[in-house]
Amino acid sequence: MKFGVITFPGSNCDQDMVYTLESMLDQTVEKLWHKDPDLKGVDFVILPGGFSYGDYLRSGAIASFSPIMQSVIEHANKGGYVMGICNGYQMLTETNLLGGALLHNDSQKFICKNVYLKPVSKSAIITQDLNVEETYKIPIAHGEGRFFINEDGLKELQDNDQILFQYANEAGLVDDTTNPNGSIFNIAGTTNKTKNVFGMMPHPERAVDPNLGNLDGRKLFKSILDNLV
Repeated sequence: MKFGVITFPGSNCDQDMVYTLESMLDQTVEKLWHKDPDLKGVDFVILPGGFSYGDYLRSGAIASFSPIMQSVIEHANKGGYVMGICNGYQMLTETNLLGGALLHNDSQKFICKNVYLKPVSKSAIITQDLNVEETYKIPIAHGEGRFFINEDGLKELQDNDQILFQYANEAGLVDDTTNPNGSIFNIAGTTNKTKNVFGMMPHPERAVDPNLGNLDGRKLFKSILDNLV
C-alpha cells in the first residue's frame, strides 16, 4: 500500500502525517504537491489539516480548485481511498466527495483540545476494528468544525452506516454537553456510501507517537491498515 500526502499552501499537518505513516506505521509515503495533478501511483490519498490558502474564503474552498484535486476526485470515483482530516475534511465537502458542510464552531472560537470519539460505523475500514463500547481520545484544532447537513442528508448517513464518529465523553455519553463545536448529531466524521472516502475533524496523527502520551490514534490507523482491500 502506497500513501500520498498532499501539501497545499497553508498545510501545517502534512509533515505530521508523513512522519506518522513512515516512522510510526512503516508505510510507504509519496509527498504530493497541490499544483501537480500526478498522484504518482498512490493507492491511498490523504488531505491533511492546516489552513489552506489561509482559509480566506471558506475553509478548504480554494484548495478544492487546486490542480491535484481533479485527480483526487477521479481517484475516489474509481474506488480509490481518500481521507481528509480537519482542513482536508473541509475540502472533501467542498468538492462534494462527502455530503454536508463544516461551519464555524457555535462558540465562534478556535478550539484546540483533546476530545473523546465514539465509533459508529461498523462497515468503514477506519472504524471496523474499533470497539463501539469504548471511546478514543483524539485532539481537535479547528475554528470551522461544526458539521451540518439537512434532515434528509442526516437520515441518509444513518441509513447507510456513513457516520464514522460522534463526539462523546470518556464514558461514551453523546449529548450537547459532549459536543465541542455544535455539530449536528455530534458528528465528528463521515464516509461516503461506498466507504472509500473518509473525513474527520479530529487529528488521529497527533495521537500515534508515544512521546505525545496518547496512542489512541494508532488504533484508527491500524484498523485502516488491517482492513484495506
